[in-house]
Amino acid sequence: MTAKADAFDVGDYVVYPKHGVGRVIELQNEEIAGMQLELYVLRFEKERMTLRVPVNKVESIGMRKLSSDKTLKEALDTLTQKPRVKRTMWSRRAQEYEAKINSGDLVSIAEVTRDLFRADDQPEQSYSERQIFEAASSRLARELAAMEKTDEKAALGKILVILNENAPRYYENAETA
Repeated sequence: MTAKADAFDVGDYVVYPKHGVGRVIELQNEEIAGMQLELYVLRFEKERMTLRVPVNKVESIGMRKLSSDKTLKEALDTLTQKPRVKRTMWSRRAQEYEAKINSGDLVSIAEVTRDLFRADDQPEQSYSERQIFEAASSRLARELAAMEKTDEKAALGKILVILNENAPRYYENAETA
């Protein structure tokens, strides 16, 4: 394993790229297939899921500590920018959005949230667009909540305020263009 700088302690919040924010609830030593393994036991409350991650696989999986304040600020700034929607087929864009969400990168997740956001006065989203938007905004909200020591609902409210404040200026410009 790399230096213990990457080590997580019991009680730490961590980001597991494919599942989002979880909490280290235990360090275990188990014998599996005749090998002694040191495992992090992670709990994901929203999914009611427990995951055991071998300590030596942490880096290859991409598991990390919560983002820095600088990265969080960059992600929240991303929400204020103009949405970028490519004119490719939805199936291709959906795959790209899913890949960004599962990357665990907070700024990429914020990009998906921004690009799929629809204000109340905008045309309705398709079911799959709404599903991906909800997955991205929930993932972003859970990390924001863990960092700001609040709950997911309050964090999501903060994200939606930022989006609602900034989205209209881009839609107004698009209508007059």
